[in-house]
Amino acid sequence: MSVRKAAMILYRCCWIVFVALVLVTAFTEPLDPFGLVFLPAAVAVVIGFVVSRSGGAAMTDPRPAVEVDPPVTGRWTALNSPADKVPSHGTHVYGQTYAIDIVAEPEDESRPPFRWLWPVVRPNRDFPAFGAPLLAVAAGTVVHASDGQRDHLSRNSGPALAYLLLIEASLRDLAGASGICGNRVVLDLGDGTYAAYAHVQQGSLLVRAGETVRAGQQLARCGNSGNSTEPHVHFQLMDRPDFDTARGIPFTWRGLGIPANGDAFVADEAVSSG
Repeated sequence: MSVRKAAMILYRCCWIVFVALVLVTAFTEPLDPFGLVFLPAAVAVVIGFVVSRSGGAAMTDPRPAVEVDPPVTGRWTALNSPADKVPSHGTHVYGQTYAIDIVAEPEDESRPPFRWLWPVVRPNRDFPAFGAPLLAVAAGTVVHASDGQRDHLSRNSGPALAYLLLIEASLRDLAGASGICGNRVVLDLGDGTYAAYAHVQQGSLLVRAGETVRAGQQLARCGNSGNSTEPHVHFQLMDRPDFDTARGIPFTWRGLGIPANGDAFVADEAVSSG
């Protein structure tokens, strides 16, 4: 077991112990005058900080950007793009150093805007990204494919976002990559490069582990599972299939480059089929 894997396991265990201690002390007489109940939380915070800042292999051993096809077709907008900052999601954890989020915004269909109060949540069908095909960015082998988690309602309002940030995200983090990424597909592209798709729609898988796929082949559909505010595609390249130990790899989409935050782009079938 690698040091990084052990650190991630210890991180989650510390949080679980802390929650358990809080629940126990809440129903018993105070027996912790020195505040030792907070020790596991303090250890978890330190581990989380160190791991989140030390996972970028490319910072010390740069790799050239890998050119792959876009994972979608149609008109989309980029969010949390590595074109603007690295790590793009503010952390190296789970191989997210160069990850990108994209939301569908077709010309003939509007995407629900963020609201501070109402409606608190929206059904996934209100978002044009929901159900959009996810395509293989290159030929490869499926090493992981899961679609058993439910697609939850949106978190694109003030109250729902607060719930996500203050409660839901922390609980999901205890479950590791499964809780954060939700349903996901990982492809082995060869040469130590793996493509990962997160927040996949429940029950939409068209491939399974061990299957070989061609560039442009549909793998599943875009969903809203895991730690997600709304239906969107989270895509990244990484150097191994285990999210706990993976380090991000820079990429560029053939014919598109890397769109910056807020940039709209159109991926057509000719580009995505390679």
